[in-house]
Amino acid sequence: MSFIPHSEADRREMLARIGASDVRQLFGDVPAELLLDRNLEVPEALSEWEAVRELSGLAEANRSLVCFAGAGQYDHHVPAAVDHIIRRSEFYTAYTPYQPEVSQGTLQVIYEFQTMICELTGMDVANASMYDGPSATAEAAVMSRAVTRRHRVLAARSLHPHYRKVADTYLHGLGSELELVPPGADGLLDLDALRSALGDDVACILVQYPNFFGCIEELEPIAEAAHEAGALLVVAADPVMLALLRTPGELGADIVVAEGQPFGNALSFGGPVVGLFAARQQLVRKMPGRIVGATVDVEDRRGYVLTLQTREQQIRREKATSNICTNQGLNALAATVHLSLLGKEGLRDVAESSVRNAHYAWHRIQELDGVTPLYPDTPFAREFAVATEEDSRSVLERGFEAGILAGVSLSRFASLEAPDGLLLAFTEKRSREEIDRLVELLAG
Repeated sequence: MSFIPHSEADRREMLARIGASDVRQLFGDVPAELLLDRNLEVPEALSEWEAVRELSGLAEANRSLVCFAGAGQYDHHVPAAVDHIIRRSEFYTAYTPYQPEVSQGTLQVIYEFQTMICELTGMDVANASMYDGPSATAEAAVMSRAVTRRHRVLAARSLHPHYRKVADTYLHGLGSELELVPPGADGLLDLDALRSALGDDVACILVQYPNFFGCIEELEPIAEAAHEAGALLVVAADPVMLALLRTPGELGADIVVAEGQPFGNALSFGGPVVGLFAARQQLVRKMPGRIVGATVDVEDRRGYVLTLQTREQQIRREKATSNICTNQGLNALAATVHLSLLGKEGLRDVAESSVRNAHYAWHRIQELDGVTPLYPDTPFAREFAVATEEDSRSVLERGFEAGILAGVSLSRFASLEAPDGLLLAFTEKRSREEIDRLVELLAG
């Protein structure tokens, strides 16, 4: 719990030292119309044990639901060993290690994390790490502008709306905005529309893999079209599905980002999470005046020679341009421990189980009236969208009563320009019995 050390006498003494009669005078330069001229509407202060009792009572109101929601956050099993290891005293801190001589364990973990992300994505170099998937996507757009010295950024409309919103916010501050490329009837990026939008002023195209609707985008023709126009391909990937799909690096991606929550970080009201960011080595070397924190020489597909720079050296050389990820080290550690416990075969097993569950549900849903897969002929992995005759929010309400979180309502995202329905996601935790309950719920 927070501890406020200053007594009323302490506050009076501090005000006297700086020559202010009261706190209002201390903030005298703030315009009057911006000041709150009343007391805050907050309850009376509680003692520690009273606060614990109050919060425990609120926690008891939480319900544990069988989760079929996804859209970037997934209900995977996190082994107990992950929490045990990250709570060790040498790791359990929010701060970046500044002195390598006393932080070799953390530095080793960072190296292992970066190596694993390079293996998953098929890229040459990775950082450790970004704040989350959306901010990693936005940083990739900014990096693309810096590398290409172009200002336009395109995005597939089938990119997660939250990712698009964050990227658009970043770009707005740079005097630009995100331009959307529509999908075709199959739910995949319309290549003709992409070619029409591309020009010699386009820095990159942002694509999700699989996309928001769960459809597996064909990255190679997108990469070819982008590269012909001198633009970069940025891929926001589902990291678990990369255990089964060809890596974005193999398919022509220049930068790969991902939401790392599925690795070692349980669902927790949207956070804390960790963003994954990997790129081709030649792009990093082109970055004008930016610090990446490492020099990487690629010996072969699986060999990396990495020279870490200390934070002191970085600060002395350049002003940092992005410093929002200091307290993500613990989350990156959790991801590294989880991936280490799974290993390549274990991660593949998790991905395959998730896909099997999704396809079992898809075939069961074919039997229903009033529920139709949105893109029935397009390959998908562990997530797919359905249109529902019943209002999707009503379906979710019925699900809550039955102890089921029955997906994500598509009506939440007007910018998708999709019919009302649900996005359904599946992990290795979902049993056939639970999926059958979901189908019964959808049947009404």
